[in-house]
Amino acid sequence: MTTTPTADALTHQLQELQPQHMELVNESMNHAGYFDGKESHFKLIIVSETFEGKRLVARHQLIYDRANSLLTSQGGQIHALAIHAYTPTEWQGQNPESPLCAGQNVQ
Repeated sequence: MTTTPTADALTHQLQELQPQHMELVNESMNHAGYFDGKESHFKLIIVSETFEGKRLVARHQLIYDRANSLLTSQGGQIHALAIHAYTPTEWQGQNPESPLCAGQNVQ
Protein backbone atom coordinates (compact mmCIF):
# COMPACT_ATOMS: atom_id res chain seq x y z
CA MET A 1 0.00 0.00 0.00
CA THR A 2 1.36 3.39 -0.98
CA THR A 3 1.77 5.84 1.90
CA THR A 4 2.11 9.45 0.78
CA PRO A 5 -0.07 12.48 1.60
CA THR A 6 -2.37 12.03 -1.41
CA ALA A 7 -2.53 8.24 -1.06
CA ASP A 8 -3.24 8.55 2.66
CA ALA A 9 -6.04 11.04 2.00
CA LEU A 10 -7.61 8.78 -0.64
CA THR A 11 -7.30 5.71 1.59
CA HIS A 12 -8.97 7.60 4.42
CA GLN A 13 -11.87 8.75 2.20
CA LEU A 14 -12.44 5.23 0.86
CA GLN A 15 -12.78 3.74 4.37
CA GLU A 16 -16.44 4.79 4.23
CA LEU A 17 -16.92 1.88 1.78
CA GLN A 18 -15.75 -0.53 4.51
CA PRO A 19 -13.30 -2.40 2.28
CA GLN A 20 -12.38 -5.95 3.20
CA HIS A 21 -9.27 -5.53 1.05
CA MET A 22 -7.72 -2.45 -0.50
CA GLU A 23 -4.49 -1.86 -2.41
CA LEU A 24 -3.52 1.59 -3.61
CA VAL A 25 -0.43 1.79 -5.81
CA ASN A 26 1.24 5.04 -6.87
CA GLU A 27 2.03 4.50 -10.56
CA SER A 28 3.14 8.08 -11.21
CA MET A 29 6.72 7.06 -11.97
CA ASN A 30 5.48 5.21 -15.08
CA HIS A 31 4.31 8.42 -16.74
CA ALA A 32 5.97 11.17 -18.72
CA GLY A 33 6.71 14.29 -16.73
CA TYR A 34 7.15 12.34 -13.50
CA PHE A 35 9.40 13.94 -10.95
CA ASP A 36 10.35 12.65 -7.53
CA GLY A 37 7.47 12.88 -5.12
CA LYS A 38 4.71 13.58 -7.64
CA GLU A 39 1.47 11.76 -6.92
CA SER A 40 -0.83 11.87 -9.91
CA HIS A 41 -1.49 8.31 -11.18
CA PHE A 42 -2.84 5.55 -8.96
CA LYS A 43 -4.17 2.03 -9.27
CA LEU A 44 -6.87 1.04 -6.78
CA ILE A 45 -7.93 -2.53 -6.04
CA ILE A 46 -10.82 -2.52 -3.59
CA VAL A 47 -13.07 -5.29 -2.29
CA SER A 48 -16.25 -4.38 -0.45
CA GLU A 49 -19.69 -5.79 0.30
CA THR A 50 -20.95 -2.29 -0.57
CA PHE A 51 -20.54 -3.29 -4.24
CA GLU A 52 -22.95 -6.26 -4.00
CA GLY A 53 -25.73 -5.92 -6.58
CA LYS A 54 -24.12 -2.87 -8.21
CA ARG A 55 -22.92 -2.67 -11.79
CA LEU A 56 -19.36 -1.59 -12.48
CA VAL A 57 -20.32 2.00 -13.30
CA ALA A 58 -22.17 2.36 -9.98
CA ARG A 59 -19.13 1.02 -8.11
CA HIS A 60 -16.90 3.54 -9.83
CA GLN A 61 -19.35 6.33 -9.02
CA LEU A 62 -19.21 5.42 -5.32
CA ILE A 63 -15.43 5.66 -5.43
CA TYR A 64 -15.39 8.91 -7.44
CA ASP A 65 -17.88 10.47 -5.01
CA ARG A 66 -15.42 9.85 -2.17
CA ALA A 67 -12.30 10.82 -4.17
CA ASN A 68 -13.83 13.95 -5.71
CA SER A 69 -11.76 16.50 -3.76
CA LEU A 70 -8.51 14.79 -4.82
CA LEU A 71 -9.24 14.64 -8.56
CA THR A 72 -7.57 17.21 -10.83
CA SER A 73 -10.82 18.47 -12.34
CA GLN A 74 -11.75 19.52 -8.81
CA GLY A 75 -8.38 21.16 -8.13
CA GLY A 76 -6.85 18.06 -6.61
CA GLN A 77 -3.70 16.11 -7.31
CA ILE A 78 -4.91 12.85 -8.88
CA HIS A 79 -4.84 12.86 -12.68
CA ALA A 80 -5.61 9.16 -13.23
CA LEU A 81 -7.21 6.52 -11.03
CA ALA A 82 -7.39 2.97 -12.42
CA ILE A 83 -10.21 1.34 -10.44
CA HIS A 84 -10.66 -2.40 -9.95
CA ALA A 85 -13.69 -2.84 -7.66
CA TYR A 86 -14.86 -6.28 -6.57
CA THR A 87 -17.37 -7.88 -4.25
CA PRO A 88 -15.96 -10.43 -1.79
CA THR A 89 -17.32 -13.30 -3.90
CA GLU A 90 -15.68 -11.89 -7.07
CA TRP A 91 -12.31 -11.29 -5.44
CA GLN A 92 -9.78 -13.97 -6.35
CA GLY A 93 -6.59 -12.00 -5.67
CA GLN A 94 -6.65 -10.20 -9.04
CA ASN A 95 -4.03 -7.51 -9.68
CA PRO A 96 -4.79 -6.27 -13.21
CA GLU A 97 -2.44 -4.04 -15.13
CA SER A 98 -3.45 -0.40 -15.38
CA PRO A 99 -4.32 0.96 -18.83
CA LEU A 100 -1.71 2.98 -20.66
CA CYS A 101 -2.00 6.73 -20.28
CA ALA A 102 -1.03 9.28 -22.93
CA GLY A 103 2.65 9.97 -22.43
CA GLN A 104 3.24 6.82 -20.39
CA ASN A 105 6.84 5.66 -20.26
CA VAL A 106 6.99 2.15 -21.71
CA GLN A 107 9.94 0.03 -20.60
